[in-house]
Amino acid sequence: MRVTVLSGGVGGARFLRGMSIVAEIDNMTIVGNVADDIEVLGLHVSPDLDSVLYGLTGLADDERGWGRAAETWHALETVGDLGGESWFRLGDRDIGLHLVRTQLLRRGVALSVATARLARSLGLRCKLVPATDDPLRTFVETPAGTFPFQTWFVARGHRDEVDAVHYAGAPEARAAPGVVDSIDGADVIVITPSNPYVSIGPILAVEEVRAALERRSVPCVAVSPLIGGRAVKGPADRMLQRMAGGTSPAHVASCYPGLIDALVIDAADAPAELPGDLRAVVTETLMRDDNARRRLAQDVLDAAGALA
Repeated sequence: MRVTVLSGGVGGARFLRGMSIVAEIDNMTIVGNVADDIEVLGLHVSPDLDSVLYGLTGLADDERGWGRAAETWHALETVGDLGGESWFRLGDRDIGLHLVRTQLLRRGVALSVATARLARSLGLRCKLVPATDDPLRTFVETPAGTFPFQTWFVARGHRDEVDAVHYAGAPEARAAPGVVDSIDGADVIVITPSNPYVSIGPILAVEEVRAALERRSVPCVAVSPLIGGRAVKGPADRMLQRMAGGTSPAHVASCYPGLIDALVIDAADAPAELPGDLRAVVTETLMRDDNARRRLAQDVLDAAGALA
């Protein structure tokens, strides 16, 4: 079975750990969000791609929820001592990866090629490709002003309510090599339990990606990031309430019009009335551990199989 997964954020990376157990990992392609990418201290950082890399190669810090395990912070401490930019937390091990990526990009290597090289070096068996090699950045419009995503999310602690989200560069962005082929050639397409606006939205803002989903001939199953109408972590529920008008499964589904065939929801959100022929699949979606992640991923594949 060829599985293509659209993923962004920590929730996406956690879900993928379960999917890597139940799916044929050599036949899995992950299309990652890159609109969160940021330059820090001259280094190109790709947080969502790195969360997948670390999560699927056993390097992730599960306790903290992001970054690498057994991390140290000596470089960042020195940066702070010298009055440098230290609000974006980069550990010493993490910096090593960013140094290599940045060097490759400055040599003219495309982000997709650099990502593939890093993935091979870390022993990642599935394919990990950025949604685009072109510049694509998320900006959030709030009552306090419009901010780049990481400024709003990290520096400001995502405390500002969001009125709108923009994806700078989206009109010009082309899908990275292999992205459209992975969607066209998939047996199952999955959208992870990630924030629809800032994690999945930027991927769908690449027109070639959206068009590929619209013309799909195989099931596309999305997993809701909410449990009981609330986000486990992060601002997805607040954003849905403000911009979609609520946090029900129907409000989540409204973020993917014409792009999905089923929405996997938690039992706490059932029963659910979804628009059109969209199917609601009820299960337990809280990913407490690897067993829970595996069960959720299997439920997603079973739902796709029932739709095929």
